[in-house]
Amino acid sequence: MCLINFFFLIFLSISLLLSSLYFMLNEFIIFLEWEVLSLNSSSIVMTFLFDWMSLLFMSFVLLISSLVIYYSKEYMSEDIYINRFIMLVLLFVMSMMLLIISPNLISVLLGWDGLGLVSYCLVIYFNNIKSYNAGMLTALMNRVGDVALLMAIAWMLNYGSWNYIYYLEFMYNDMEMGLIGVLVVLAAMTKSAQIPFSSWLPAAMAAPTPVSALVHSSTLVTAGIYLLIRFNILISDSFISQLLLLLAGLTMFMSGLGANFEFDLKKIIALSTLSQLGLMMMILSLGYYKLAFFHLLAHALFKALLFMCAGAIIHNMNNSQDLRLMGGLSMYMPLTSSCFNVANLALCGMPFLAGFYSKDLILEVVSMSMVNLFIYFLFFFSTGLTVCYSLRLVYYSMTGDLNCSSLNVLNDEGWVMLKGMLGLMIMSIIGGSMLSWLMFPTPFMICLPFYLKNMTLFVCIMGGLFGYLISKVSLFFVNKSLNNYLFSMFVGSMWFMPYISTYGIISYSLKIGMNVLKNFDQGWSEFMGSQNLYGQLVNYSQYNYMMQNNNLKVYMLIFVLWILVLFMFFLFV
Repeated sequence: MCLINFFFLIFLSISLLLSSLYFMLNEFIIFLEWEVLSLNSSSIVMTFLFDWMSLLFMSFVLLISSLVIYYSKEYMSEDIYINRFIMLVLLFVMSMMLLIISPNLISVLLGWDGLGLVSYCLVIYFNNIKSYNAGMLTALMNRVGDVALLMAIAWMLNYGSWNYIYYLEFMYNDMEMGLIGVLVVLAAMTKSAQIPFSSWLPAAMAAPTPVSALVHSSTLVTAGIYLLIRFNILISDSFISQLLLLLAGLTMFMSGLGANFEFDLKKIIALSTLSQLGLMMMILSLGYYKLAFFHLLAHALFKALLFMCAGAIIHNMNNSQDLRLMGGLSMYMPLTSSCFNVANLALCGMPFLAGFYSKDLILEVVSMSMVNLFIYFLFFFSTGLTVCYSLRLVYYSMTGDLNCSSLNVLNDEGWVMLKGMLGLMIMSIIGGSMLSWLMFPTPFMICLPFYLKNMTLFVCIMGGLFGYLISKVSLFFVNKSLNNYLFSMFVGSMWFMPYISTYGIISYSLKIGMNVLKNFDQGWSEFMGSQNLYGQLVNYSQYNYMMQNNNLKVYMLIFVLWILVLFMFFLFV
């Protein structure tokens, strides 16, 4: 089943890529309306929008999901329910497809909710308490965005149709359309895990690694970015775009800082995704939606590869995700390590890999834009932090000696997983330049002073150097005193966000629920209601049983008593 899906999705991906090229070269758009049902004067119409952007994005989603499904063939081979797993992944991809080609808020909501529901099923796939908690947190946090989208649908009633694509241009200054823009931004912030909705993203790591590779590259978390790219006209040059710029910058900074204090391999890569989502949101809120889309696609390639390599490493490390137990993996797993390092270098923005073309362009455009010093600092310092945690990750996993049990047999013999990873590695190398030539066919020059032009390179080198140093001293200075311990706890727990947005909110409702349970459900209502009724019924049934068990004796006794009662009655009369 995995192989059939793989070849089918690859074929679809190539077809969509070629269609996207044709649409791009001819500036061609297809708007399709399909009347599903017509009853009297009412009709249900499904609308689809096919342009170069939706086709290119679908092509990338299908490419990554096909390689992830192929990779799952070996990764999930021990699982007896692998077909169910593949079905869920395909449902996930179909929901994303529906979201991508929808110019209509109703069908956007269908895809949006499909992603939320299937992601819950995938996060709780391994049936344990940690997965259930993570799944519930993911589902409930995304509910906020779903409600915002429903409210946006309600406000769209002012316009007579839910095809938002018709109204964005000429209703730009309209109050209702401004409110719809605010609601869409709120929805996108929950899906793309921006502050204050960030705590669900690292928790969603409870899902199987192939799911993480899909979720964090091209599906769930990018849905919010894609929706804002479609709504970019509404949010440009407004107060909401300035607020989004600040929150996205803080998200990028927070996750980059937190990843340097983390020792869980998958969590570091999850925080790295959060950092890149912040970067996309920031450049989007400055009005450069094409750059955000460019980075979205380039990031999808190397992030999926990074997760697949992490999955192969965890598989070989006997399901251990702790960085401190790894070491010397480049000697035991050379091919996996090569893919891992290529993905890491692409993430850092190494020249001529996928990440370089988008990140370098974004940072140079920011240097040229009218942004204040604080936003500029967030952009460049967070880029330095990316290189810092990437180098720390490589230092802990690839160098030195293996720190876990010597009984572990580490090898590179999972050929099915390796083929999936090598396919994405090739795309991580050539994908950035390919997209750059396609999306920006006319070369343009960014003229900057010498020190600003080299600022990106300087920040990356300093970040890498700092990452090497903190790895070398093994964060000894952090654990030295209580104050530093509190600092590392503050940074490592995403600025206490899970405590504020999750535990802080639910603690009161849980306490109220406990009191209700204690005083009502297990208190007077239980004693006076169901338990009392149950006790009475038990007594009656025991009495009935006793009566029926000694029926002849009881019958004779009742007969004698009846004679006595009659005799007494006649005697007194």
